[in-house]
Amino acid sequence: MTNNADWPVSVPRRPRNLAQGLVEDVSERIRGGQIRPGDKLPTESELMRQFGVSRTVVREALSRLQAAGLVETHHGIGTYALEPSGGADFRVDPADLATVRDVLVLLELRICLESEAAGLAAMRRTDAQLADMRVALDEFRHSLGSDGDTITPDFRFHLLIAQATDNRYFADLMSHLGSAAIPRTRINSARIADEGREQYLARVNREHEDIYDAISRQEPDAARGAMRTHLSNSRERLRRGQTR
Repeated sequence: MTNNADWPVSVPRRPRNLAQGLVEDVSERIRGGQIRPGDKLPTESELMRQFGVSRTVVREALSRLQAAGLVETHHGIGTYALEPSGGADFRVDPADLATVRDVLVLLELRICLESEAAGLAAMRRTDAQLADMRVALDEFRHSLGSDGDTITPDFRFHLLIAQATDNRYFADLMSHLGSAAIPRTRINSARIADEGREQYLARVNREHEDIYDAISRQEPDAARGAMRTHLSNSRERLRRGQTR
């Protein structure tokens, strides 16, 4: 086993989604053998320095790598590479989500997938997973009035729910959808909903809090309903925007 704290880093391109760029870089190194099973990845701080990204971006990338089965994290110790599976990845290319209709189709899938995931998470989540969800929502709320990054904590919250199902297929699918699943990465959701940015995101935040509260209380039916309401509201706002 080796320690990759000082791995050689090529200058990464600046993709539309920074977390996806980090995921792709580390995935390529693991699948290509530059990072071997059992190797320890650099710390969060070192990855931030090497890739020039924020801590939230690094955490989203590590969560997605973990959901994809490429790394495992031992809290207080570090993150280690795993043996990559030979299966092909399911991925949603952000370029395929160019229109409102494309986003609506993906929302239909998410309503089915994530409503059940929320119910399972309510039954199976750990205290540590619930605490991680709280951190993601707090990061989202703190960014509301500052024009900060709300996409990374938004996706992280949804991914953490999928991971809390204790069913790796939910987490795998959410990981491969990536933050492109969040509609406002592709379109101006607030404008389509005829709302200001802060008003729109405050509404999203309240819906997230409803989901979190139901998962915290370990009420699966309420969690399913809150998630279905959240994603259905997004779908209906986009549908109304199309008809104007």
